[in-house]
Amino acid sequence: MTQPLLLEHLHDLGIEISAGQLNHLLTQKHEDFHAEKDGLLEAGLQVSNHIQVDDTGARHDGKNGYCTFIGNELFAWFESTQSKSRVNFLELLRAGRTDDVLNAGALEYMARHKLPQKTLHLLEEGKSFANKEEWDRSLAAVGITGPKHIRIATEGALTGSLLAQGFPTTMGVVSDDAGQFNVFRHALCWMHAERNINKLVPLNPTHAKHIDWVRCQIWDLYADLKAYKIEEAFQTPQFREEIRSRFDELCRTRTNYETLNGHLKRLARNKEELLGVLDDPDLPLHNNHSESDIRE
Repeated sequence: MTQPLLLEHLHDLGIEISAGQLNHLLTQKHEDFHAEKDGLLEAGLQVSNHIQVDDTGARHDGKNGYCTFIGNELFAWFESTQSKSRVNFLELLRAGRTDDVLNAGALEYMARHKLPQKTLHLLEEGKSFANKEEWDRSLAAVGITGPKHIRIATEGALTGSLLAQGFPTTMGVVSDDAGQFNVFRHALCWMHAERNINKLVPLNPTHAKHIDWVRCQIWDLYADLKAYKIEEAFQTPQFREEIRSRFDELCRTRTNYETLNGHLKRLARNKEELLGVLDDPDLPLHNNHSESDIRE
């Protein structure tokens, strides 16, 4: 809204305020608000066992970039950057810190993401670097210059920084399956999983029948998972095993529509991330919350 319309609205509410006073409120002495915004992510992470994440294209200062959302039902935090890589996401999770740390968690991350052993041995556990410039110089000094190796090592050092500041490895990170968010205890959105199947274009009536059947099975599983979240009576080992068995049976199904079969194989690969709610009923089943918050 423009300032004149805001002023008119405030007057309609019976608030006596001048145009100058309104302009002052909107444009001056925002330091406290900026400080509150800067502390929001750290505070939100401290009281959460999961976050929902998303990003979208956005223009900032006249340049194309990205806006990343991190939040849940308790808070919503946004940041504009020029990247939407995993390095960018881990940097944002640090909530203002700038250090890179080589600790056991950092080296474990690098090994898990297949950084060659001869390269891994060049990095010494226990070292920390105050900022990105120091970290980049340290990589160059030991001869790590390949883009892929630099990326994996940097992701590991950022993970090490988060672990050093107490970020819990059990933090749930719920996303729409964008690769940059696949860190810590990653969980996936059922809506996005089903949406990919719903988008399939059948080539004949049999294909359409098989797509409809698969979608019905997915929504039946979703309904039971939703009941599991809400009702403690469903949170039993027997019910968890039944859900996992039904999920496996669905993913083993083979139809005469190969594209649909490919999506079922993808569901199977994402089993743990889709069924994470069985181990933690607090995890959301979908990522609609983040999409709603980031839309505006």
